[in-house]
Amino acid sequence: MGAQHDHDHGHGGHGGHGGHGGHGGHSHAVSADADRRWLVSALLLILVFMAGEVVVGFAAQSLALISDAAHMLTDAASIALALVAMRLSARPARGGYTYGLKRAEILSAQANGVTLLVLSAWLGYEAVQRLIDPPEVTGSLVLVTALVGIVVNLAATWCMSKANRSSLNVEGAFQHVLTDLYAFIATAVAGAVVMLTGFVEADAIASLVVVVLMLRAGIGLVRDSGRIFLEAAPAGIDPDTVADQLVAAPLVEEIHDLHIWEITSGQPALSAHILVTPGGDCHAVRRDLQRQLRDDYRISHSTLQVDHVGEEEVDGLLQITRPGDDDDRDHCADAHGPVHRAGPHRH
Repeated sequence: MGAQHDHDHGHGGHGGHGGHGGHGGHSHAVSADADRRWLVSALLLILVFMAGEVVVGFAAQSLALISDAAHMLTDAASIALALVAMRLSARPARGGYTYGLKRAEILSAQANGVTLLVLSAWLGYEAVQRLIDPPEVTGSLVLVTALVGIVVNLAATWCMSKANRSSLNVEGAFQHVLTDLYAFIATAVAGAVVMLTGFVEADAIASLVVVVLMLRAGIGLVRDSGRIFLEAAPAGIDPDTVADQLVAAPLVEEIHDLHIWEITSGQPALSAHILVTPGGDCHAVRRDLQRQLRDDYRISHSTLQVDHVGEEEVDGLLQITRPGDDDDRDHCADAHGPVHRAGPHRH
């Protein structure tokens, strides 16, 4: 009885690594080294083009081109940050970092989201100023540069799509580059409009389109990374549903102190206190529940404390009563979350 643990770190217990590619099915279609090669390729493409775009943007007095170049700078920074985070997250757990540095990738994703939001605020302000007082814009230079930018960003986007986008870190860098691709399309349209009609405000309008796209991507990254930092359950996993399914298993009387969180993107973890029927095989129950978690929810990092109903802990610190004896009584001095029992119950 007592605390029963199952941390699938390559010994005993789970077997989840083989069936689901590691914690929670966090598998790479390509190796980590291949991921890095694809990211480096995209980084080089962006840096080379960005240098040329800055020169042309100032020559053409195009805010759309300059904003694209600024965005490409953040693209380069986001990819570089993603590469650093990948290196850090690959380090083994040791010392005080019992999970290793896996959340370095989430820090990177959040930094990418914040930079998108800050940059969108600055570009939005500049675009409004140019709508009020539009400068002369050389439409032909804008159009040609934007067309070249579309090709470069298509190549960079293709490179990054080959990397493992289930990682929020890689997805953050990918969203930067993808938004930049949309930005160049909007800029190309603006350049054509300026060249054909002389409507110079089209340049600022294109910038506002880019701002909207940047806001959308930035909010998504900050929200998703924030959920991980706040220990929220992974998207798509409802803790109450998980608990109701587990408490319906044979011999299980009650589940409480259930926690589900993500160590890093794609690596869910779970801990819970399980009460089983007196005389039941708590070890078999634990194995069955952990198998169910792997098969149904791809949670292969689980810690289950399993006790018998009515069993008194050492020194009387914890007394578990039978379900129904006193449903409102706290089982622990500091209970966490709802109590789940077989049959109808409050969540």
